[in-house]
Amino acid sequence: MLLGEFQHSLDPKGRLTIPSRLRDGLGERFVVTKGLDSCLFVYPLTEWTALELKLRTLPLTRANARSFVRLLFSGATECELDRQGRILLPPNLRDYAHLAKDVYLLGVSNRVEIWDKGIWEQYSEQATASFEEAAEHLDDLGI
Repeated sequence: MLLGEFQHSLDPKGRLTIPSRLRDGLGERFVVTKGLDSCLFVYPLTEWTALELKLRTLPLTRANARSFVRLLFSGATECELDRQGRILLPPNLRDYAHLAKDVYLLGVSNRVEIWDKGIWEQYSEQATASFEEAAEHLDDLGI
């Protein structure tokens, strides 16, 4: 399971150090792709494969399904850690998530999310304000 919140910085070449606690859950190779809410999703290969199998069942006749799958897969890149525990984030993914220098890495159960520091702090502040209200509605989702 991937857990925790970590602050790091991109170097000028777009390399990002993955914290050792997250590296253990991700493995040596993993997939980084466009996420939701202006962040990047990072999946261990096993989770990526499971997600791919689920997405293959979506109907091609639905425009929103085609669009989601198209954007998720076209933005995906397989990454491998270098000897210093870093990955190189491609410019298209850095642009998508507005990553400049300071970032947050979040362990979110089966994936890691990479957020621009300012965007994460704004999102976190808004989400925290409605955290208890959201918890009250988890019954609606069967949780």
